[in-house]
Amino acid sequence: MIRKLKYPRYLNIKEKEFDRRIEKAFKLLSFCEVCPRKCGVNRLEGEKGFCRSSEEVAVSSYNAHFGEEPPLVGNFGSGTIFFTNCNLKCVYCQNYPISQLGNGNKVSLSELANIMLALQKRKCHNVNLVTPTHFVPQIVKSIKTAAKMGLNIPIVYNTSGYESVETLKLLDGIVDIYLPDARYADNEVARKYSSAPDYFEIMKKALKEMHRQVGDLTVDKNGMARSGLIVRHLVLPEGLSGTRKIMRFIAREISPHTYISMMAQYFPAYQAGQFPPLSRRINKGEYRKALAAFKEEGLENGWFQEDV
Repeated sequence: MIRKLKYPRYLNIKEKEFDRRIEKAFKLLSFCEVCPRKCGVNRLEGEKGFCRSSEEVAVSSYNAHFGEEPPLVGNFGSGTIFFTNCNLKCVYCQNYPISQLGNGNKVSLSELANIMLALQKRKCHNVNLVTPTHFVPQIVKSIKTAAKMGLNIPIVYNTSGYESVETLKLLDGIVDIYLPDARYADNEVARKYSSAPDYFEIMKKALKEMHRQVGDLTVDKNGMARSGLIVRHLVLPEGLSGTRKIMRFIAREISPHTYISMMAQYFPAYQAGQFPPLSRRINKGEYRKALAAFKEEGLENGWFQEDV
């Protein structure tokens, strides 16, 4: 007899398995290896590494958000939780007050669980964890608590793509939809603009693991995302994001059916004015070139912006 799996996926995880993962995840905080930087600080004792975060979770805001990709938004919005701080330092970050300046409030893990339930009560279609990487252990524990209290909507993991495969494996069967960036194909560009000199190799391994867990995007009868991988790609001026190389990697090493969100909304925020050519918006020609790379590399699914 084949046992029918529950949906969302985390409802299938037994309490003992949840506890095993939570214990393993919190061990990563004691000599921090939660993300690829492996800072080695003891966050359980209040020490802080690159992400400037200790054990305490900080949240900037949470709300129903209608600016995400269509299968995440529906009629009632995606239930976004914006976590404070980040494991990248992008000089052009549009959310820099949150990610770089640390704006936000500390929340307990029970409060985080209640935030998830509050978003569900608002009829949000999912819980969308924005910049969650540095708080994975705490998030896993909060999801367990929320699930016991009635949480039953999908979990979206909304990330820069700079992830540890070991940490991602702890999320297998917990996260339903992975929403990573594929930001750079050139490590020197990644180093200069995001302080991530090994970004391309790290991102490739992370996306492969995400796809192994959830596969290509699937939607329900109403067009809402049930599970799968959606990759975001922010087109940067003068081809700095390396679009063609990234599209080739996704088509050949992930899946040609991968859904790509080709984003044209780059603008020079935060410190970008000090880093030409990031001191200007992209132009129509640059965006058209990125779209051509998407098509020519054999990809077929995604969302595009017409008003560049």
